[in-house]
Amino acid sequence: MELSGQSLIGSRRGSRDGKSFQAANPQSGAPLEPIYYSATYAEIEEAAQLAAEAFTTYSQASGKTKAAFLRRIADGFDAHREELAERAHLETALPMPRLLGEVGRTSGQLRLFAGVVEEGSWVNARIDPALPDRQPPPRPDIRSMLRPLGPVVVFGASNFPLAFSVAGGDTASALAAGCPAIVKAHPAHPGTSELAGQIIAEAVAAGGLHPGIFSLLFDAGVEAGTALVKHPLIRAVAFTGSLRAGRALMDLAAARPDPIPCFTEMSSGNPVFVLPGALRKGPAALAASLFGSFTLGAGQFCTKPGIVLVPESSETARFVQELEKLVDQAQPYTLLTPGIAREYGRATQARSAKTPLAAKAAKPNPEHVCMVNAQLFTAKLDTFLMQSSLADEIFGPDTLLVRCDSTSDYLRAASALDGHLTATILGDEGDLATNRELIQILEKKAGRLVFNGFPTGVEVSHAMVHGGPYPSTSDPRFTSVGSLAIYRFARPICFQGFPQEMLPAELQDANPLGIRRIRDGKPEAS
Repeated sequence: MELSGQSLIGSRRGSRDGKSFQAANPQSGAPLEPIYYSATYAEIEEAAQLAAEAFTTYSQASGKTKAAFLRRIADGFDAHREELAERAHLETALPMPRLLGEVGRTSGQLRLFAGVVEEGSWVNARIDPALPDRQPPPRPDIRSMLRPLGPVVVFGASNFPLAFSVAGGDTASALAAGCPAIVKAHPAHPGTSELAGQIIAEAVAAGGLHPGIFSLLFDAGVEAGTALVKHPLIRAVAFTGSLRAGRALMDLAAARPDPIPCFTEMSSGNPVFVLPGALRKGPAALAASLFGSFTLGAGQFCTKPGIVLVPESSETARFVQELEKLVDQAQPYTLLTPGIAREYGRATQARSAKTPLAAKAAKPNPEHVCMVNAQLFTAKLDTFLMQSSLADEIFGPDTLLVRCDSTSDYLRAASALDGHLTATILGDEGDLATNRELIQILEKKAGRLVFNGFPTGVEVSHAMVHGGPYPSTSDPRFTSVGSLAIYRFARPICFQGFPQEMLPAELQDANPLGIRRIRDGKPEAS
């Protein structure tokens, strides 16, 4: 596929009138062709208008129509697997095996949502038949189901150029719900974004769908994103990134004359509680597993374990020694952008002023603006509790060990935590049984509790929850990964007293779609 450097507004290319920018190879710093052009305000307006027009028909599309569309996109990704991964490698320096896997994850989640909407029960159809003889008073016929919100703006993420970007989970779930999507591409990987955008646009055209179902807009700054969130035709926003940027979008969405939901995934330290059983199994193996988790992807995972609580013991001492050795010997890591590398340097320097630096890898080449070194910090529990900023997420290959006198201190630590995407407990079943109160506290603090695993793997499945209390996300009721993500972009609508022929198929007595429904508060007999 050819790269043009221009936005995709429905079925047409954008202009070259906006501000120009280029991606750069993080490993070499060399600029990458082509030059990209920011979307103009006229193009933003056109994309929003097209999306609103498309919503009229796409919101009524059948589950089979949407499923076929999503599968066409997935097939396009699989067909261009190598091309997508190669361009993403140039723009992110992420390894090819990881990126090839990410292509598969992207097509896999598209097919997951295709299956959900094709089956159709996700609309949560509920039927309360009329009770004309009830006294007092008679009950009218009442039926409800979920319907799509409207055009959705999706912001591409920096750390997953495919699975959390143009055709990632936010876009897939919005399209599955029946919402047109306008994607604001991440400026660090515009070429990857354009390739993905072309695949979606081709799938739209191949299905004879309204071209306004999808648009892709480029911008190196914040102007396009700000204009999109404020646009009166936009009905929801999805974002993955920093707390600062996510909070700014939340505030923009809330300050509109008609506030809209803004689903942001932002900051998470993902605490790990190491119980005695885990240390007894082998301190060296535990250290190797933890090191592999917090340096995976150069520490640029939103589920990176950034806070690790350990009790004082002889096994802990050996575990810390092994971990320090691994950090000391680690090779430099290349981060996604110079800006992320600068922020990592600033944040780790600020942390070292508050708590000791226990280990640090060899200093990378100072002339390489994206290269950084792994770091390990330690803090006593009282210091951790008094210095709340020690719990802040740092995006990069570091972690913080919090030394506790005993596991009883874990309750104090857990109670002081803000919201996180994950919380992990390492130990044996006996440890779990004696730490029920800790589990109960962590249920209030995180969206996913992990036992004897590390949180950096996020399975795309029906049961997965990738969300949590603020500041990890803007709304802990929802997830951005897995089939439950579709519910962010739908709202309940009730039909009272309507004749059968005027009801959506999902609510008709004959149940022509054969979906699961609730009738009078109970599962309907099939």
